[in-house]
Amino acid sequence: MINIFKGAAAAAALVAASCFSAPTFAGECPTGKVGVDVTQPGPMAPAGVTDTVISSIDLKGYGFEGRALRMRRLVVQPGGIVPWHSHGERPANILVVSGAITEYRSTCSVPIEHKAGDVTAESGALSHWWKNNTNQPAVLISSDILPPQKAADGMM
Repeated sequence: MINIFKGAAAAAALVAASCFSAPTFAGECPTGKVGVDVTQPGPMAPAGVTDTVISSIDLKGYGFEGRALRMRRLVVQPGGIVPWHSHGERPANILVVSGAITEYRSTCSVPIEHKAGDVTAESGALSHWWKNNTNQPAVLISSDILPPQKAADGMM
């Protein structure tokens, strides 16, 4: 019976320790490299990227007049660029379906490498741009909430 309690206490200590540490996950800014406006704006125009809206939901019926939930498929060719943009008014989640791509984020002093299977959340005071530095296309799925003034345009 005492061994059960020792094992439970050890497990509880491990869980508690993990709650207070700040692990770095794949596709995130490394510890110690996070900051505010630590990366300068990048290219302002897309290059070598196909951006296709694959689904859209008008959120009016959900109490979000003028907003839309949009899902897109982006194919970024080798050397292709998703231009500098902000997420201050447009939160998004990005899934890297295949390939790999590099993100240059205003809140990280080093480039962030994203590979197939990585998901990244984009919100708040974040601006960034992406570049495919590999020799294979990168396929991304982007889901975002468009603010009223952006609901109709094809913004990145």
